[in-house]
Amino acid sequence: MTHTHPSASDLPVDTDAPDGASADEAGSAAATTRKRPKPGERRIQILQTLASMLEQPGAERITTAALAAKLDVSEAALYRHFASKAQMFEGLIEFIESSIFSLVNQINEREADPGTQVRKVLTVLLQFGEKNPGMTRVMVGDALVFENDRLLARMNQFFDRIESQLRQSLRTAAEAAGSSTPTVDANAKASVLTAFAVGRLQRYARSGFKRSPTEHLDAALGLLVA
Repeated sequence: MTHTHPSASDLPVDTDAPDGASADEAGSAAATTRKRPKPGERRIQILQTLASMLEQPGAERITTAALAAKLDVSEAALYRHFASKAQMFEGLIEFIESSIFSLVNQINEREADPGTQVRKVLTVLLQFGEKNPGMTRVMVGDALVFENDRLLARMNQFFDRIESQLRQSLRTAAEAAGSSTPTVDANAKASVLTAFAVGRLQRYARSGFKRSPTEHLDAALGLLVA
């Protein structure tokens, strides 16, 4: 099964936003076609630019002043579209959630085998991170350390949902294998697999995006998912 992995250029902020435009393309198009982009276009530019700034290895905390300068607008212009910087990060988190869980739902609908479900869920999660380095820094919390605590809590809930999804598939697999303790087995294995995925994403972010999260992935999943 082939999955289309969303990237930051696909941020679905508003229906009148340009499809598939990169941050630079969106900025240049706006400059050439009109002086003042539509509200939805400006929102998508802000989020795309924030994501691209997060992709810089070793990037420090991004300020609204730096973000405004990158977009060549005033800070006040940013706040016309987002009430706070936390709301901008929430826009990125919403994109992560909707992208990953739409793929997870597709996997569950199309794959009957629970082991295949588990392997594919982990694969799309890590492939998404690989394609979206800036989003990876949000997912593992590196970009959220000095931001609002609720953002970290929301990302923790994201991984709790991933673990819950894995647990359901693993319980089905354990029952089919005749385990006398399918719930215990599924809980333990789901915890290990989620920690594996988070660890891969953290290593990717902290290596300056040099160590791929999908490195030797098939072999690793062969060891972890019986």
